Amino acid sequence: MTQPDFFMEKTLLMHVSEKIRKIREVKGFSQDYMASQLNMTQTNYSKIERGDTKEMTVDRLEKIAKVLEVAPGDILNFDENQVFNSTFNNHGGNIMIMKDSFEQMKAQYEARIKELKEEVAFLREMCKGKK
Repeated sequence: MTQPDFFMEKTLLMHVSEKIRKIREVKGFSQDYMASQLNMTQTNYSKIERGDTKEMTVDRLEKIAKVLEVAPGDILNFDENQVFNSTFNNHGGNIMIMKDSFEQMKAQYEARIKELKEEVAFLREMCKGKK
């Protein structure tokens, strides 16, 4: 695998991992709960959410989606710009979960944009060094 392929794969994995984490948080599930449902340790589950694992397969994504009570495509297509209303059954009662406030989302996007700018600058410097 070439370096650009590696970075693209890593970026995609981190993007999916971040979506998994955000959906888990919206659902109110802990990492411990997710790990127990997936028959793994909390430490290994945490690696999934950080994008620090090469074990993100379609099968694993399907299992995570099942625990999160969403379709795998819902994870991949999760868009935090939309208001995320999710009703799920919690001990027999329905609970309506609303997405973070606009200000929180704005701060998250600004932080992500900063990270991406830093990554682009880093990659540009790496490319300069190879010429």
